[in-house]
Amino acid sequence: MTISLYFVRHGQTYLNKYHRIQGVIDSSLTEKGINDALDAGQRLSTIHFDAAYSSDLPRAIETGRLILSQNPSDTKTTTPLAGFRELNFGYWEGEDDVKTWHIIGGPHGLNSFHDMIAEYGIDKAEDTIAAADPYKDAETSQAFWNRLQPAIDQTVKNAKDGDNILIATHGTLIRNVVSHFSDIPVNVSTKNGSVTKVNWDGTNYTVDYFNNVSKNV
Repeated sequence: MTISLYFVRHGQTYLNKYHRIQGVIDSSLTEKGINDALDAGQRLSTIHFDAAYSSDLPRAIETGRLILSQNPSDTKTTTPLAGFRELNFGYWEGEDDVKTWHIIGGPHGLNSFHDMIAEYGIDKAEDTIAAADPYKDAETSQAFWNRLQPAIDQTVKNAKDGDNILIATHGTLIRNVVSHFSDIPVNVSTKNGSVTKVNWDGTNYTVDYFNNVSKNV
């Protein structure tokens, strides 16, 4: 049994362009972001999607729609699930990313999110961000997975053997999935429009590839 989940990071947004932290807050796709999604759709156009899901945030829903517009599937819109929403960065939402990572990680010699992940692993990096939030609104790794895992499980529960499923979602979420189900390093940015393939064999999730922006998906 194999069910294939194709996780795609949304196209570039204005907050991405301005290097602002974007978790649960949202901004529109830029022109490049629209092209990121269309390009992902072209690269995935040989794969017939039997179902399509997305985060419930508009940037992911729009990315999913643009991908499906290039696909032979009759499905042209995603089913939004809050479980596929990006990590909540709490107080740090909308802040300049370089400044924020320097505030949180700098005292420990870690001046980027990538550095924190490389040093701590992604779970502890997220817990460090949450601990630094003065309002305590940022999600811990455990809180994040408490909503993410049921969403992943729902997609395969509703599928049958051989199905291909699109999931239009977010960069940090994809990094969490890859880290959780493989030994692939995730201390690199998930590119806008990149494809990450995860397989379910009825017992285990395994990562086929991560952060793919090539023609071979």
